[in-house]
Amino acid sequence: MNGSLEHTLAFHCAPALAGIKPSNLICCDLARYPSLDRELRALNRQLNPRGLYFRPVCRCSGRVLLLVYRRALLERHLAQPDARAFLKRAGYPSGGLEATLIHFGARLSQAGSFPHEAGVILGYPLADVEGFLRDGGKNYKFSGYWKVYGNEEEARALFVRFNRCREALCRRVAAGKSIVQLFSAA
Repeated sequence: MNGSLEHTLAFHCAPALAGIKPSNLICCDLARYPSLDRELRALNRQLNPRGLYFRPVCRCSGRVLLLVYRRALLERHLAQPDARAFLKRAGYPSGGLEATLIHFGARLSQAGSFPHEAGVILGYPLADVEGFLRDGGKNYKFSGYWKVYGNEEEARALFVRFNRCREALCRRVAAGKSIVQLFSAA
């Protein structure tokens, strides 16, 4: 596997890879990762049995938006009544994870602004997603992995946890471990 893809996944997706966050979304430039599709097929073949998925949700302008997720964790998160109700109000179907991700990909592909309901799919607290939408990205209490409108103390602690996870995973990948080696036994 392309070493730079390993490093990119470790840096940008460590919380989802480690299972402390339902998902992460990253943009991969196809010029930098010309064998991305082949590498994603290999990752999915080896890690889907462990509940870890690598799904291109949008392809545009030579780039791929890649959703890295823990299937069971994301299903549980999106099955929460407040998350379900929020996505329903945003026009999402009620057909489970697959229908949600198909609709999300379609929303990402549409011209116009980024669909900020993505925060719910990425596991952000609903209060923060709703605050962002309400205030247009302004008047937040704190900014880290996302803009915090709700519980700042909990968010700060979570961001520290995400940073530690990222640092640990990046160290292991830099030492020669692959994503498959690190997570196929998990």
